[in-house]
Parts: sequence; structure tokens; C-alpha cells
Amino acid sequence: MGLLSFLPTRIRFQNPWSTQLLSASYHCTPNSRHFSQILSKSLPFTLRTQKSVVRALATESASPPPANMVKAIRVHELGGPEVLKWEDVEVGEPKEGEVRVKNKAIGLNFIDVYFRKGVYKAPTVPYTPGVEACGVVTAVGPGLTGRQVGDLVAYAGQPMGSYAEEQILPANRIVPVPPSIDPTVAASLLLKGMTAQFLLRSCFKVEPGHTVLVHAAAGGVGSLLCQWANALGATVIGTVSTKEKAAQAKEDGCHHVIIYKEEDFVARVKEITSDNGVEVVYDSVGKDTFEGSLACLKTRGYMVSFGQSSGVPDPVPLSAIAVKSLFLTRPRLFNYAVTRDELLGMAGEVFGNVQSGVLRVRVNHTYPLSEAARAHEDLENRKTSGSVVLIP
Repeated sequence: MGLLSFLPTRIRFQNPWSTQLLSASYHCTPNSRHFSQILSKSLPFTLRTQKSVVRALATESASPPPANMVKAIRVHELGGPEVLKWEDVEVGEPKEGEVRVKNKAIGLNFIDVYFRKGVYKAPTVPYTPGVEACGVVTAVGPGLTGRQVGDLVAYAGQPMGSYAEEQILPANRIVPVPPSIDPTVAASLLLKGMTAQFLLRSCFKVEPGHTVLVHAAAGGVGSLLCQWANALGATVIGTVSTKEKAAQAKEDGCHHVIIYKEEDFVARVKEITSDNGVEVVYDSVGKDTFEGSLACLKTRGYMVSFGQSSGVPDPVPLSAIAVKSLFLTRPRLFNYAVTRDELLGMAGEVFGNVQSGVLRVRVNHTYPLSEAARAHEDLENRKTSGSVVLIP
């Protein structure tokens, strides 16, 4: 044999009766007669090809530890409810200033639809939707104090990603949930409740004697707005789409309920207010109601547009609001809960009003998290009322 025949060759065999891989070294080339004789006389092992051997060795040496995988809804492209996909995702360990939370209940909000359609832009695509949840802390980041495993917490607003069995959250964005409040209630309440809080207490401070108009009065935020405004001493006018929702709005504190499919809400508001108009309109519908909402306001009235379930309103010329010196605002919760103190103050007032009976939370619909697409479809088709919750 020539010089090359004595170069060391390392091969691997697999025992046909088990999954065990065996290794051996021979000082011969794979094409030598001596090599062939060795194989023919060996135990009944199966020779793998050189490429398979290299691949197996690389896989064994580079295999990472098993990932902490959970189920989550993922969006890979913008569109209808069908783009919500049920997939495996990896949840890592919390870093400094973070906690890992196992979600017990997840709030569904119309802002989730806006992100899914592209009305609002998600930070990345693909992404996990959702901005509200309640769950139990399962791990805390290094050096973190004030939070511990087992705490029941909730969050609303940022970061996005609550449509998941578990998630990593900044510790300064979670709030403690009182023991008397069920996780399902907390998940359905925090975002909507804090929205109602800043709309009624900051955007326009509702006081006794005011008359307010609330669109989508039987919806998640609308229901809370009606109850809270009534408790503050205001006269509440609500618009809804059906008689069933009208009955709920009445229970939630609406003094006057308008079924907008059956009557002109602008004419009816003028009739109720003796043509004076209302101090403030809370409009989450958008395109279909925007101009009419402006017409319902009294002089120096406040137009609070905080959603667009029917589409983005058309541009408004300054002359349209100058006639009655109107105020127009398009607020976002994130800008009213910037600091930790603001967040805790808002959440504390919301939870306090639930505990005192001022607010009654209507969790009228629950869906498995895996069926988030069906929940989105029902929400957009106005088949839901009150709050909608996804259960992991």
C-alpha cells in the first residue's frame, strides 16, 4: 500500500439493535482491500457516509439546551383574523429589571385589531399581539426587589405580546392585583379601566351636572365610561346598535340610550339636550360618527376621539371646530401613564372602584387563546358586548 493508505481515518457505526453510535479508527484508506475485509468481518454495524458522520458530530457538539417553549399567537403578515396563527415560541429567562409571567387571562381590545390591520404599526413583523393580561410571576430577574415568584400581577399598554401562555415583562410596568379581584376580571379591566379613568379624569374632567355622549356604550370601554360618568353625577347618553345592548347600557347607568340604526343620534341628542348639546363626546367609533359627534357638542365642548372601529375619520379643517370654539383631542393611554406613579395611581383607582361597587365588570365572552381569530372576527362584527377575554 502507498503512503496514503496509512493515513488515519475515523468512521462511525450504528448498532442495528439500538440507537447507540460507536466510533473506531483505522490506519487505512476507505478504498483499501484491508479496510473492506475489516468491515466484512466486523459485527453487523451499518457504515454511515462521511457526510452523515460530519453532520452527526456537528449536531451533537452544537446542540443547545432544550428551549423553554410555550404556545402563542403570532402575526406574520397584516390582514384579517385569519393571519392570527397558533405557534410555538421560546420564552427566555428574565434579565435585570424583568419578570416572567404565566398568563391566566388575556384581555382582547380593539387596539389589537388596529395593529393586526396595520392602522397602528407593530414594532416588528412577525409579532405576538396583545397589550393586556393577568398572571402569576414565575421568575424574577437578577437583583430585582419588590417582586417575587407567586405574585398575581397585571399589565396594560406596553410592551405588546400578551397573546401567549408566558411572557417576559418589565417589572416597572406590572401592577399588583388585589386578592379580591379574579384574574379574568383583572385581565378584562385594566386597560379599559385605565382608559376610562384618564378619559373622564384627565382629558376632560367630568363633574356633576355635565351631559356626556358615549358611543359604543355597551362595549368594553363604553360600559365602564357610562358607569363611572353616572357615578360622577353626569347625565349619560349612550349609542348602541341593538335592543339587547340598549338594555345593558341602561343597566350601566345610561339615562338615555339611542339605537343608532333606528334613529339619527344627532337629532336625538339635540332633542334630549333641548338643542344645547353636550359638554363632551367620547367617540371610539371614528369615521361613521365623527362629524355627527362634532355636531352634538355645545359651545366650547370637547371632542375626545379615542378609537376608530369603523375606520379613520376624514381630515377636519380648523374651520369646522372654530365655529363653536371646540376642543379636539386624540389621546393615548401610553401618554397618560408614563411614570410609575401615574401607572399605580390609575390602576389603584380602577381596582378601588371595582372593590367599592362603582364599576361592574362585564366579562360577557371568553375564548380559548388558540381561537383568537374567532374572537377577533366576532369583535369586528359587533357580536360581542362588554369585555372579551382569552384563556391560555
